Amino acid sequence: MEIDYYFTSISPFTYLGHSHFLKIAKEAGAQVNFKPVKLGEVFAESGATPLPQRPKSRLDYRLIELGRWAKKRGLPINKQPSFFPTSPVLADKCIIALQASGAEAGAVIGQILAACWEHEKDIADESTLREILKAHNIDADVLLASAQSQAIEEIYTSNTNDAINAGVLGAPSYLLNGEQFWGQDRLELLEETLKQ
Repeated sequence: MEIDYYFTSISPFTYLGHSHFLKIAKEAGAQVNFKPVKLGEVFAESGATPLPQRPKSRLDYRLIELGRWAKKRGLPINKQPSFFPTSPVLADKCIIALQASGAEAGAVIGQILAACWEHEKDIADESTLREILKAHNIDADVLLASAQSQAIEEIYTSNTNDAINAGVLGAPSYLLNGEQFWGQDRLELLEETLKQ
């Protein structure tokens, strides 16, 4: 079984679902393909409204949902972190470079997500990423150089195009053998499908 995991490293719902998703995938013996995307481009194709353009009622409800799901998943969350919005591009590219190197990316992704939504750190700041990479015994200089290469940009673009072509609606989205489960609140449905 193979799961294409489409997300961006600034997404709070990706943060809330990440650990639970990895647990589900591991228990099922499923291979995970980590595929960070340029979420704005995915939104433009899926018809989703970018956060700044949403009405107040939807923005207010989003904060309620973040609190509910943080409680359900047993995770701390700052629903309005100091460094949001911020650019996820370098963090996303670091994840792509990490996976391209053959390293295990799951734990590092978890720390990048938590940097924003738990620890009040700016994931667009290279020093934040260096700290996380070093904590995982990864050569930050080498990885950051790779992350800023043309080859990694091409994978980032390819991931985004793959998401659009697959009809991905937003982040996170989990595609099990092409079947989409959109949103971390669909993880229980994904788990049931994997068990079948």
